[in-house]
Amino acid sequence: MLAAVLLLVGAVLLLIGLVMILVSAFRVSIARGLGVLILWPVGLVLLGKSWKESKLSFLLQLVGAILIVAGILLGPPVSIPYP
Repeated sequence: MLAAVLLLVGAVLLLIGLVMILVSAFRVSIARGLGVLILWPVGLVLLGKSWKESKLSFLLQLVGAILIVAGILLGPPVSIPYP
């Protein structure tokens, strides 16, 4: 149960952080917004250039990713049946 909650909260935080960085990129220009949407390195460049505006979205994505990894590690082991 705890693993499912961690996965769900982590996914929501990751999605919120992604939407925040997309909105920040589209505020700069449409080309940069499309670049972030299609190519993830453009998002890293935007993050580096506008750290003050993008810091919260980065931290939300980081916390979300940590919660997802914790949920995966705390979850029950998956057994794969052999044929």
